[in-house]
Amino acid sequence: MVKIQRFFIKYKRQILITITILLILAEIFKWVFKLTLLYQILMAVAGVIGVIPIILTAISSLKVKLISIDVLVSLAVIGAFIIGEFNEAAIVTWLFMLGEVLEDFTLKKTRSEVSDLASMAPQTALVVQEDGSTEEEDVDFIDSGDQVVVKTGDQVPVDGKIISGSGNLDEASINGESRLVNKGVGDAVYAGTMLENGNLTVETTAAGEDTTFGKIIEVVEEAEDSKSHTEKLINRFAKYYTPFILIIALIVGVITRNFKLAITIMVLGCPGALVIGVPVSTVAGIGNGAKNGIMFKGSQVMDEMRKVDEIAFDKTGTLTIGHPEVSAVRVLNGDKAKIIKLAAAIEKKSNHPLANTIAKMDPFVIDAVVETVKGEGVIATYEQEKYFVGNLQLVEENTKKNAELEKIADDLSSQGDSIVVFSNRDQSLLAIFGIKDQLRPQAKKALLKLKKLGIKKLVMLSGDKQQTAEKIATELPLDEVHGEQLPSDKATFIKAEQQKGNKVAFIGDGINDGPALASANVAIAVGNGTDVAVDVSDIVLVKNDLKQVAYAFSLSKRTILNMNENIALALLTVLILFIGLFVGYIEMASGMLVHELSILVVILNGMRLLKNR
Repeated sequence: MVKIQRFFIKYKRQILITITILLILAEIFKWVFKLTLLYQILMAVAGVIGVIPIILTAISSLKVKLISIDVLVSLAVIGAFIIGEFNEAAIVTWLFMLGEVLEDFTLKKTRSEVSDLASMAPQTALVVQEDGSTEEEDVDFIDSGDQVVVKTGDQVPVDGKIISGSGNLDEASINGESRLVNKGVGDAVYAGTMLENGNLTVETTAAGEDTTFGKIIEVVEEAEDSKSHTEKLINRFAKYYTPFILIIALIVGVITRNFKLAITIMVLGCPGALVIGVPVSTVAGIGNGAKNGIMFKGSQVMDEMRKVDEIAFDKTGTLTIGHPEVSAVRVLNGDKAKIIKLAAAIEKKSNHPLANTIAKMDPFVIDAVVETVKGEGVIATYEQEKYFVGNLQLVEENTKKNAELEKIADDLSSQGDSIVVFSNRDQSLLAIFGIKDQLRPQAKKALLKLKKLGIKKLVMLSGDKQQTAEKIATELPLDEVHGEQLPSDKATFIKAEQQKGNKVAFIGDGINDGPALASANVAIAVGNGTDVAVDVSDIVLVKNDLKQVAYAFSLSKRTILNMNENIALALLTVLILFIGLFVGYIEMASGMLVHELSILVVILNGMRLLKNR
């Protein structure tokens, strides 16, 4: 039976064409040559050919105790044969098969928008050999540190850093940005992007599935398989709805003794548009997000995102560009050069944006044991001495209170500087770094857009002192600003807001954002975030553009609205068909035509979501 099923699936289009020709010939013999017997024979043959794959699928579903649409149609067509309505049987099976072919075509078109991503993944790279020559190798065999050459017109095969050359890159496959980006030595490049002009030598940081592009494909493929709450509900509904229609048809047939009416009810009651309408919307919505640099980790995330009415932002790397610069170094005790050297060496072992800023001040490297204190900084042990690099709380808790240090910290904070304090155990080496970060250029516009879309409350949560946080936030349309927030404080804030009945999204990028991301109704990570932030998030903004948050919110609302439109359209079609049936305007074949058209309409409606912005 499996082989026969495969045959009918493989040659579905050819079989549809054959049935179509038989139907046309039958009509010609009836209306041109008045050969009614030949008309009936051709209709019967067409009906038999058409019903075989439907019956086989129905048997397969019954084996797993599922009464599917195919069961309804099979019973209806067999009933049509029994009462001698061969033309009804032929037309119903033809329409059913036509609907399947059209459904396959449109769904293939929808899914291709997503699968195109996978086909764009680079497969090989020109790897620099020890003698300086290059050799083409599979990307799966490339390790971190390997150097690869990218020439004009080539696809960048790995994630990495440019070590020589420069050029203009098309990064649309990663972040949806249509403009070319000029990059040179020291800049990061991503697998899947295109080098439009120039030549590059890139030192690999990630290859294959570990690249940003590889993760996008993985997340999108997983998201396609996930189901929203509505989708699960519809599937459960359809599971019970189909047997319900079967029972109704049986009861009507017994009471009215009208066998044709009973089998017509079976055909018209098929929930095809209801079953297909929801997944086509979610696949199209997720595909649109992927094309625009927004990774939704499942359709259920869209369902949650559209309900969000409050958004909390981490500051550094989220509302700010995340490339802060040291604006002041105030030394209270010790040699300034030595302090900078040690601070820079210790901060090299941290991935916090503020730490990276200090790390760039000196190339000195030490072999220290470093312990991260979440939300406070790091404690380093080097040559039997302990050093503390972080916020004021970390230093004073582990050394001693210092009034002068606190006064300088207040002064710098009032100027909008973030504070990093360096100290050893006895504060014989003591200094404070003032670090300034710039707001993202699009931050204000993005937040205003969110307000316009209906977000009621925008909040900034920062580890900086309250003065610093408020100073930075003065240019933004925020409703609340909370400074001196430890990771646990951010999570506590979110839970408190949820207890008030708010649906809260949190946007962050660092390890210290993990608890807040895990507590939020929707966790959003920006693309340059740490692996931890990206892993625990529900949505990843590949492009570091805050306007993508508004687009993700808008797209979620449009996708769920589209899904509900399809549900309403499917149910309305069934209702109208039954009304038409009982008032005498709809018959089996015409009802089946309307049914198949409704399936096509919901698919086309879902495909509207594939359009960019």
